[in-house]
Amino acid sequence: MSTFLKTRNISRRFMRVWNRNLVVYRKIWLVNFLVPLFEPLLYLAAFGVGLSAFIGQVPYNGKQLSYILYITPALLAITVMYNAFFENTYASFVRMYYQKTFDAMMATPLSLEDIIAGEIVWGATKSVIATAIMLVVVSIFGLVHYPGGLLILPIAFLGGMAFGTAGMVFTGLVPSIDMFNLPIFLFITPMFLFGGTFFPTNALPGWAQRISSALPLTHLVGLCRTVCLGETGTDALWAVLYLFVFFAVLFPVALIVMRRRLIH
Repeated sequence: MSTFLKTRNISRRFMRVWNRNLVVYRKIWLVNFLVPLFEPLLYLAAFGVGLSAFIGQVPYNGKQLSYILYITPALLAITVMYNAFFENTYASFVRMYYQKTFDAMMATPLSLEDIIAGEIVWGATKSVIATAIMLVVVSIFGLVHYPGGLLILPIAFLGGMAFGTAGMVFTGLVPSIDMFNLPIFLFITPMFLFGGTFFPTNALPGWAQRISSALPLTHLVGLCRTVCLGETGTDALWAVLYLFVFFAVLFPVALIVMRRRLIH
């Protein structure tokens, strides 16, 4: 079956999978609410207050920004990445392998493609929820420009779809849950450190800048920073296009590797 035909197997029933995960999420909503509520406060205290006193101003696009203003959009982007990626790796793997939830759903009219699409959309939804909570916190400190800052929420969904799809690809490939340490070490951690999060990428050597520009988090951070600062420009459009293409390329791959894992 061609990849195109597989994607055509996706129906509106994928929302049943999304709704199932939402019901489970609501049962432990307090735990899921507290983390994005207090995590930004810890980051802002450690980096924005403590480290900012030593760093001072950060040059960005011809401007001088306070360090706390510089890292706030990056913290939002990191929240998007972590929530979607970990939901569609560890959580999806547990539902698939240990709880056998996928097997139960495949015994219903749901297609495998419905299940995978529902899982990825749910991962993106978790990113939006966590980002919305964090956005409220950082907005209290006047670190986001409005009304443009509201665009962070659709950006969070797009970034969540991109990173959730990447996570699902790894879920279809890793032989055991312990092996997720490898993509986290080789894929997530380098982006966390060198994706324009805590310092401008132009501080890196030329070869490292080129690698950084190919990483999805770099584009998500730049997009969030543009919106949070109330700026506009073609770079933001390119970032949106990059994230969409990243998702569009990896989504069929996720369907293929998950079909091979669950059926073949």
